[in-house]
Amino acid sequence: MLALPAGALAVTIRASLTDIEADVMCVVCHEPLAVAQSPQADSERAYILMLIHRGESKARIERQLVAQYGPSVLGKPPAHGFSALLYILPPVLVAIGVAILAFTLPRWRRRAATSAAAAGPASSPALALRPGEAQRLDDELRQYGG
Repeated sequence: MLALPAGALAVTIRASLTDIEADVMCVVCHEPLAVAQSPQADSERAYILMLIHRGESKARIERQLVAQYGPSVLGKPPAHGFSALLYILPPVLVAIGVAILAFTLPRWRRRAATSAAAAGPASSPALALRPGEAQRLDDELRQYGG
């Protein structure tokens, strides 16, 4: 059996500036911190670096950023309360759309097949030949077809 050191299970992955910048916004320019070029963005980066050097986790750093700058600092809205609708509603709408299509498409196909069978091939204008055209068509096919 493999023996692990006692501290091996308690290892946490250290946060990085690039990982946090992707999920955080500049509160002044309202751009992702990764692309923001303002004094406020530089201040936020310095604050994040200070928290990283303290050994804070990404989740804890994000909580401290919200406490410092407010919820607008997060790039994504929180997944609780009214904002949870932003995460729940799109998949629900897609599922409803798929269910509607799954229900209506077979009915449309059956209706189209039934109406085509009832109409018959002779009533289709593309297939109907006027008198004498059938004989002319046969003559031309024999002439050019060999």
